[in-house]
Amino acid sequence: EVQLVESGGDSVHVGGSLILNCEASEFPSSLRFPANQYCLGWFRQAPGKERERVAVIYTGDGYTSYGDAVKGRFTISRDKAKNTPTLQMNDLKPEDTAMYYCAVGPGPFYRGTTCHDRAAYRYWGQGTQVTVSS
Repeated sequence: EVQLVESGGDSVHVGGSLILNCEASEFPSSLRFPANQYCLGWFRQAPGKERERVAVIYTGDGYTSYGDAVKGRFTISRDKAKNTPTLQMNDLKPEDTAMYYCAVGPGPFYRGTTCHDRAAYRYWGQGTQVTVSS
């Protein structure tokens, strides 16, 4: 079974920055990654709240999308060698405090907006905690 492992979570002060990485065990050769039409994403969940989309990227055309709360502060990128996402987080705020999850949806998919939906993702990590204090 494919396993995703996040790293980079930490406790920081307001205005700080973090980079979240996602490592994957070997993906099955049957996955159609060569089709280059898959979704990579970061989601987060705070206590008592639903899991929400932070940032996603569609490899078919490089489409990216961000949650309204993080636009202009976070940047998602793709590690092509690993087929996993990386998340650069700047100007962190207390409301960014949450468990952050990386996710991979092998697809194939045909448009970037498909990546907005959690149902598009087959593989999920266990999460890495980000805590922002004032």
